[in-house]
Amino acid sequence: MATITKFEDLDVWKIAREVVNDIYKLTKRDKFSRDYALRDQIRCSAIGILSNIAEGFESGSDKQFARYLKIAKGSAGECRAQLYVSFDQNYMSQKEFGTLRKKLINSSGKLSRLN
Repeated sequence: MATITKFEDLDVWKIAREVVNDIYKLTKRDKFSRDYALRDQIRCSAIGILSNIAEGFESGSDKQFARYLKIAKGSAGECRAQLYVSFDQNYMSQKEFGTLRKKLINSSGKLSRLN
């Protein structure tokens, strides 16, 4: 099995990056872009997944990495909750909601298995 030497090679980080890009695309839409609190919060939670994976990996400590993975998993749950609010406010289609929800659930599972 290959050793991962940089966080960019982690599948979970790649998925988190996709989530961030998807969230930014959605939140740039007219109605969503004016819901400042929700727009900023969902962006922050998505960024938190990506950032905590990177920060934990770069810490060089298995214990710290595990800690940051737990924080990233929490951010994935927070982002998923905000996704429901966004969907309930009609800021996205059922298909967009389903696709993002699956990515976030997949991320949470991968984070649990890494931890």
